[in-house]
Parts: sequence; C-alpha cells; structure tokens
Amino acid sequence: MSETLRSRQGIKGISGKITTFLDMIKFQHTIFALPFAYVGAFLAARGFLSLKVCLWILLAMAGARTVAMGVNRIVDFTFDAENPRTQDRPLVTGTIKKAEAWAMVVVAGIVYFVACYNLTPLAFKLSAPILAILVFYSYTKRFTYLCHLFLGLGIGITPTAGWIAVQNSITFVPILLSLGVMFWIAGFDILYACQDVEFDRKRGLHSIPAKVGVRKAFRISALFHLIAFFAFMATGLAAGLNWIYFLGMAATFILLMIQRRIITPDDLSRMNIAFFRMNAAISIILFASTSFSLMLSG
Repeated sequence: MSETLRSRQGIKGISGKITTFLDMIKFQHTIFALPFAYVGAFLAARGFLSLKVCLWILLAMAGARTVAMGVNRIVDFTFDAENPRTQDRPLVTGTIKKAEAWAMVVVAGIVYFVACYNLTPLAFKLSAPILAILVFYSYTKRFTYLCHLFLGLGIGITPTAGWIAVQNSITFVPILLSLGVMFWIAGFDILYACQDVEFDRKRGLHSIPAKVGVRKAFRISALFHLIAFFAFMATGLAAGLNWIYFLGMAATFILLMIQRRIITPDDLSRMNIAFFRMNAAISIILFASTSFSLMLSG
C-alpha cells in the first residue's frame, strides 16, 4: 500500500471519527442555543460585537454544550442501550468508547473555561456554577418529573451568559429573556419525552408525560410555550426594541402553532421535524429580529 493511500485512509478515518463524535452530541442542535447567547450579547452591546468577543462566545457555547451532551450520553449509557429509540447511539454501538467520550468532555471543558476567562471576570467567575447546572440536568430524570425545567434552565442561561460576556453584570432584561428560553425549551422537551413514556415508566425514570400521560403533557407544554411567548414579548418591551422585533414574535407565535399541528398526542411520528426545523427557525427568527431592531434603532 502506498504512503499516499495510507495517508488518505488515515485522514478519512479521523474525519469519520470526528463526524461520529459530533453526531453523538448532536452538535447541529447547538443552533438552538447559540443565537440566544448572541441575542443576550447584542442586547448588552446595543449593537454589533467585536469579532474577538463573538469568537470567544462561540467557543464557550460549543465547549459547554459538548461537556453537557457528552456527560449526558455517558451517564445515560445503560438507559440508551435498553431503549429501542436510542440503541443506535455511538456509545451504545461501540463506535465511540467511553474513554474517548470522557476525553472529549475534558477537552471541551478546557475550551469552555479558557473562553470564559477571555470574556469578562464575571463570566469566568460564574463559569463553573453554570457548567454544573448543565451537567446536573443529566441526573434529574432519576428523581424528579420537573427534569424538563432543569433542561430549560440549562439552555435558558445562555442569553444572560451572553449579556455577562459583554457587560460583566446582570440586569432584568437578559433574565427575562432567559425565562422565556427556559419555558420554551422545557415545553418542547415535554413533547419530546412523550416518545419514551412506556420506557420511562418501566425503568422508573421521571418525566411529565410519564407522570400525567401524553394528552395532559401536551396541555402543560402549551402552557409553558405561552409563558415563553409572553416572556419574549416582555423582553422586547423592557429592552425598548422596535416593531421589527415584535414582527419576529408574531412569526414565532405562528411557528409554535404549526409545531402543534405537526405533532399531536395521537401522532408523534414527525417529532424530529418539529424538534429541529421549527425550533431552529424560532431561535434564528428571534436572533434576526433582535439584531435588525437594534441596528435600525441605533
């Protein structure tokens, strides 16, 4: 075998491994949380950010999410191996070894702390507690059906974290936005958990659908999304944003309604479409409407 061929195969193998790692932590879903971090940062700056700050926020977000998802996959290994829906995950199939997953978590953690250090003193001071919240979520389904709110809190922190990365302080506006994100994510996580009701009950895992049933869970999810929508609206008012932001909120409301047409208590088959496409669209719309509102009012 020629050196060139061996080199190509080696590169292909490394590329495939990286792709598998990214698939394990669903790296593409970072798009849900990252725009909210930038929304918080843009609101704090009342406009554009330097490329340097944008880069460090990106690295902090990617690092934190990789740690959280990596730990989640490791600690849930036994459940994932038993659940038919998750039996094809890389750790379960053996494509990724646990030692490799832990190594990824350590590297991502270092990237996260370095990024926070290069943002603001308060960002670095709060970096460990924030990461602890993200990691703690993975254990909550073992003892509380409110685990969805813990996930919402973990992702909902991002707008406030983005604000801190710029202002080195905390005020009411980013907290209000974080509250909206928390209930938005928790509301959808309730819907997502409807897929595992029988498995969760069998294994003694906690979730709102497992506790109250799918139909009542849909109603609770709708209430959470309504709270989220009003929190988003209140954020725009508190931040003094203009009509562009509220136009984006109208689009967000429509998407939330469409989401509930795509999936129903009797048909969860299109969950992935509702989860990825709709939620990605909502986060991007909020980012875009906030950014353009600030640009035109600035």
